Amino acid sequence: MSDSPQPSDVTKPDGGDYVVVARRYRPQTFGELIGQQHVAAALKQAIAAGRVGHAYLFTGARGVGKTSAARILAKALNCEQGPTPTPCNACDACQRIATGDDVDVLEIDGASNRGIDEIRQLRQNAGVRPSRARLKVYIIDEVHMLTKEAFNALLKTLEEPPEHVKFIFATTEPQKIPITILSRCQRFDFAGVDSQNIATRLRQIAEAEGVGIDDEALQILSIRAAGSMRDSQSLLEQLLAVSDGQITAEAVNALLGVAPAARVAELAERLADHDAASGLGALDAAVRGGADPGQVLDQLMGYYRDALAATVGCPPEQMRHALPTQYETAKALGERLGVATLLAAMQVLDQTAARMRVSVHERTLADMAIVRLASLEDLDELAQAVADLRSGAAAAPPASNRPPAPKKNTEPSQLEPLAKPATADGRPAQPAASVAAATGAAIASRQSVAGPAPHIELASPPAPPPEAEPNSLVAQFAASLERSATQPSVGDQLAAPRRPSRRQQQAEIAQQPFVAKAMELFAVEPDKLRYTPPKDPPGAASAR
Repeated sequence: MSDSPQPSDVTKPDGGDYVVVARRYRPQTFGELIGQQHVAAALKQAIAAGRVGHAYLFTGARGVGKTSAARILAKALNCEQGPTPTPCNACDACQRIATGDDVDVLEIDGASNRGIDEIRQLRQNAGVRPSRARLKVYIIDEVHMLTKEAFNALLKTLEEPPEHVKFIFATTEPQKIPITILSRCQRFDFAGVDSQNIATRLRQIAEAEGVGIDDEALQILSIRAAGSMRDSQSLLEQLLAVSDGQITAEAVNALLGVAPAARVAELAERLADHDAASGLGALDAAVRGGADPGQVLDQLMGYYRDALAATVGCPPEQMRHALPTQYETAKALGERLGVATLLAAMQVLDQTAARMRVSVHERTLADMAIVRLASLEDLDELAQAVADLRSGAAAAPPASNRPPAPKKNTEPSQLEPLAKPATADGRPAQPAASVAAATGAAIASRQSVAGPAPHIELASPPAPPPEAEPNSLVAQFAASLERSATQPSVGDQLAAPRRPSRRQQQAEIAQQPFVAKAMELFAVEPDKLRYTPPKDPPGAASAR
């Protein structure tokens, strides 16, 4: 990659026609491929060793350099000084390939030429030797768009092509390509370009165009490109058209329709304070500033993602959405909220984004999401409280030994007295009051005979844990746990007798003597017997 890129001489406009930045600054050598050093090194080594395959498959996202690499490979094979890993870009073959005018290097759009007739024509032309170049190269872009019949027609030629033919396929969806095609190609996966490399390249292009650009504007553009170099250059193209010698972060935010990074961080802080009013105010200010509500929520979700990454210990280099200068702020927010709360907030935003895509009430859904985020409790403390309550419930008696809960809307005087527990010999146990009285009388009589009893100090019972606030999540969970403890367990429900089915009732009736005698008398087979149970009288079902 050159330090000061200049527009390619072979792609300069003729007759005053403007050529976009992505074409003028297209890589012309393997060294200029940004972020694809592994692919460039492998292809250069194959050319130097004379081990060039007959078919290559370049896969990856849009704008990462697949077509540029295919052109560079075609130039390296057909350069007048080659085959060479470093094409000269000065000979007639290199210049014609760079402009797409070479008759022996054909670039085919797979989406427009996807039928079997086009592939049959390609097979016929592949048998003809190249007219000017050393090799005939077919570059098929978006090859996954070919039909099944077209792929089948290409199989034989792809397996045993003529010695003067090379195939280079490019696609963004390799999973749609038949395995029979994949097995005949050498595959290279193109990774997304790192945001730092994108920012460096954009700065070089801006300097070459004579335009200044702020560091924050570069960071926003590189993050917004999401690994696509072509997308970042297209955004820079729009900014170059409206800039007055300097590109600022405000101009980038206005072009992209997003909120400033500082405003997104402020919105996250207001939501962490459970201040729904301030959160709605921050969202409204961002929208009035030209941002889209959906974009603001996407930015907020990205900020939460970076806060989550910082909380679990990731370095600043792994931030994907927030600016590098916001690392400490995002980390502090993540430590304040906790991992569980951050995950819940991201799920709320994800569900809202899915609903906004199919609804016309985008702003209302965005406001609802803001209020829900402001209402989230500290889920990490709730998880600890649940663990404490479960440990306490493990030491409590089982629910089957507890008294049943009183029915709703029942006066205390109407409650049935609890069954008195029985002793080991079957006699009913004495009430607690009578037991205490009898015990006291026995102690008094013994003291009168044997003298005063020694004084024994009993250890005081442990103090109960402090009660939680009535409206807190911990108190609500404790109440729900108590309600579930009074309900019968699943084992008790399974142990309850079940009503026999109609088939079982029919089998039992058929075994009765008078029914068996009647069946024998009338020559009725057992499988022909039909039993209709009597209907229950009114109210019997509820009584059951």
